[in-house]
Amino acid sequence: MENEIVIRLGSYAGIFALMAALETVAPRRRLRTPKGTRWLSNICVTFLGTALVRFAFPVTAVAFAATAEARGWGLFNAVPLPPLLEMVLAVVALDLVIYGQHVAFHLQPHLWRLHMMHHADLDIDVTTGARFHPLEILLSMAIKLGAIVVIGPSPAAVVAFEVILNATAMFNHSNFALPLALDGVVRLFLVTPDMHRVHHSVVIREMNSNYGFNLSLWDRLFRTYRPQPAQGHEQMAIGLANYRDPGRLTLPRMLALPFTAKLLR
Repeated sequence: MENEIVIRLGSYAGIFALMAALETVAPRRRLRTPKGTRWLSNICVTFLGTALVRFAFPVTAVAFAATAEARGWGLFNAVPLPPLLEMVLAVVALDLVIYGQHVAFHLQPHLWRLHMMHHADLDIDVTTGARFHPLEILLSMAIKLGAIVVIGPSPAAVVAFEVILNATAMFNHSNFALPLALDGVVRLFLVTPDMHRVHHSVVIREMNSNYGFNLSLWDRLFRTYRPQPAQGHEQMAIGLANYRDPGRLTLPRMLALPFTAKLLR
């Protein structure tokens, strides 16, 4: 699809800047650790993950969707629908795949080792939305390509999904104080910062809830929805119970975490 990179990078940069500004002007929580150090580590991890995917996969998800479309792979390529309806259904289907993947990364011990780095962040803000171990990013790309083979979304639907997923991940990981009345309305449809923050609690039962990144439907449907943290958003502890020392969360140690971590779950 033409201009894919421009669309994705432009939307990413714009939404990142917007959420960074909003959480600075109206923060929901006081940050516990130095912002500069965290941001540098989180952004470096993001670049490393992106570079690894580009090196490991010679094709982007959008280009792969075009190949699937040309060869008739997947449900929507076998059952043609009006373009707008296909795009909406494909985005919803891909969002369900991401929800299922997220649950699996919590429940399967080897996958959890990769996902731990995302949860080890001692604060949660817009940069946490892209803080994933490069190996997790690599595996996520493989899962996405597999989903494209099965679902058969159009290239346009994949672009829309990628833009929406990046936007909602930055939104719901942000430290922005969305007005409570508005939060109550928005979370009927989308995952809000207050809803997703519960998922980053050190409390295991809270961490194992609110898995959605975009649509809040899946957590309600599969009974993994938890409205609020027990200690409240201002007082709740973010991160992992056995990784509370910022000195153990430097960039090299973050990358080594899947291989050095002692699992308490």
